[in-house]
Amino acid sequence: MKRTRILPVIALALAASFAMPAASGSFAAHAASSIKIVVNNQAITSVDLSRRVAFLRLQRAKGNLQQLAREQLIEEALKMQEITRTRTAAPQAEVDAAFERFANSNKLTVAQLNQILGQAGVGAKHFKDFIRVQMSWPRLVQARYGGAGGRMSNEQLVAKMLEKGGNKPSTTEYILQQVIFVVPASKRNNAVIGQRKREADQLRARYAGCQSARDIVGGLRDVTVRELGRFLQPQLPPDWKPLIEKTKAGGATTTRVTDKGVEFIGVCSSRSVSDDVAAAMVFQAENSEAGDSDDAKKYLDELRSRAVIANR
Repeated sequence: MKRTRILPVIALALAASFAMPAASGSFAAHAASSIKIVVNNQAITSVDLSRRVAFLRLQRAKGNLQQLAREQLIEEALKMQEITRTRTAAPQAEVDAAFERFANSNKLTVAQLNQILGQAGVGAKHFKDFIRVQMSWPRLVQARYGGAGGRMSNEQLVAKMLEKGGNKPSTTEYILQQVIFVVPASKRNNAVIGQRKREADQLRARYAGCQSARDIVGGLRDVTVRELGRFLQPQLPPDWKPLIEKTKAGGATTTRVTDKGVEFIGVCSSRSVSDDVAAAMVFQAENSEAGDSDDAKKYLDELRSRAVIANR
């Protein structure tokens, strides 16, 4: 079943869906749940099916939506079971970040996207579960059938993408610096954290770029400056990513309390890059077709052949 680039398809329906009244047949109206399918002892319920049918309507899918929902949920159950077995599931932080990127790409806040999904009878959790499979399955397929060592090289990934008629994607390259107002665990309390945060905020207000950071830090107590070097946008830590993305070169993010103390990140420079490393990373993160390849189909057929699937 071909589902490549399904998220952009949903985007076409979101604008019309926002601010619509809650449908009378929405998930909230379901009073009870019954088991409809069992996949290797994993139950798929009537509620799951209702959410997926609503999801398909949001995508403006055609055909027998009940049957399509059944097929999709069975496939996703098989994939997720194998992903769990091999411990290759995308972390929750990555799923949440993808959910936020999807909202932002549709000019929505996360709260607005939650509202749309709730009104449509889908729910944020159902969408995030879907995202987790879409992120994890291509990685698992690539790890099993990829190039040497189980993974394709950057050059192989880019060549594969260009063969399919795509353009080499670009991303933003950041050179970053980390400033930490250290708070030892033995001294960590609200008063100390509050004082260190005030100090960090005062320094951040005087921050004038990475070159001058060490000069203005000189003489301050328990302050560490670390040169983090090059980060491509998909590599940014989820906790810092939104702050870094909205910070101009030469500036600094807002401060955050972390397990080390109070920190902020200086953006030494940022620029658009499209070298093979960057292109491969974007390709893997956003546009990988491994999940729909012949190898993926073979892998899924193998899982299905071993599975016990009962329709009720």
